[in-house]
Amino acid sequence: MYINVKEQAIIKTHLKVAKVVDGDGIIVTNLFNKQEEEIRLLGIDAPELRMCRKLNQDERETHIAGQLLMELGRKAQKFMISVVPPETNITLIQEEQSQIDAYGRTLAYVYLPDGRCLNEIMIAEGFAKPYNRFFCSELPKYQLLSSTAKIKQKGLFSIVQNW
Repeated sequence: MYINVKEQAIIKTHLKVAKVVDGDGIIVTNLFNKQEEEIRLLGIDAPELRMCRKLNQDERETHIAGQLLMELGRKAQKFMISVVPPETNITLIQEEQSQIDAYGRTLAYVYLPDGRCLNEIMIAEGFAKPYNRFFCSELPKYQLLSSTAKIKQKGLFSIVQNW
């Protein structure tokens, strides 16, 4: 497990995936106290699954119909489920500067049992794009991975070029 966090980090272990919410969010269960926590993957953004303000904004910015964006969102969610199905043990790493979003979700890098970073996988495979709304020390790496995925037409980039 490797992350190039430049600031202090918070590590949370003994967590299990309860549900994949969408292409950039999961719900995890703490194995000790059984409490659930919603996680927003730091530094990435996937298309929305349902009509909302963010989907309207994405429609305006990408000039792609909301129905197609939601279909892309379902593809991103399906891919994430294939990588981290429910019951998968994970570890979270949070950056001190970016811990919680405006909706109270925990912002974090999600690490799989084999040491790979879920955030990075979603970007590298073309099912999410870099997201700079919150501080993310991995953003430059994510931008490079996203450019490569786009050039190779991986994931959602095999359907549309910009989303």
